Amino acid sequence: MEYIEAPRYPAALKRPFTDLPALGDDKTALIVHRTRLSYLLLNRFPYNPGHLLAVPYREVTDLEQLTPAGRADLMEIMTFAKRLLAATLKPQGFNIGFNLGSAAGGSIAHLHGHIVPRWNGDNNFMPVLGHTRILPQSLDATWEKLNAAAPKLAKKRRGRRSCQ
Repeated sequence: MEYIEAPRYPAALKRPFTDLPALGDDKTALIVHRTRLSYLLLNRFPYNPGHLLAVPYREVTDLEQLTPAGRADLMEIMTFAKRLLAATLKPQGFNIGFNLGSAAGGSIAHLHGHIVPRWNGDNNFMPVLGHTRILPQSLDATWEKLNAAAPKLAKKRRGRRSCQ
């Protein structure tokens, strides 16, 4: 419950991906590695243990806004993150990607990539990358629709002659 009820970031952090690297305490910030243009940090609300975020220091909202050097550095740090997780947590696979824009599930406008270690039997990729469930409708709502349509469809079927 502490995890569920915890605030996403301390109130003092208005722009977390800009403010965290400036804290001066990588452990508190959960930063595990830095390069000249990017850094890796543990996701405070991971989809799996070891869920890392690759973040450019430069605050942009899209890959196209980075310089070629910034894009290259971001890809290198994401590759490093994959190697780091493979060596330490031994996952059986990875989801690696970006949520660009709120419609894609981006919750923080500052560009960041996700590196999510995966094991057989854990969640599927939709909650990881899309921040959504595959079911776009609740089971109750689906049941209501099917239950309402079933008698009508069955009645049409009874009106046809059986092939047997």
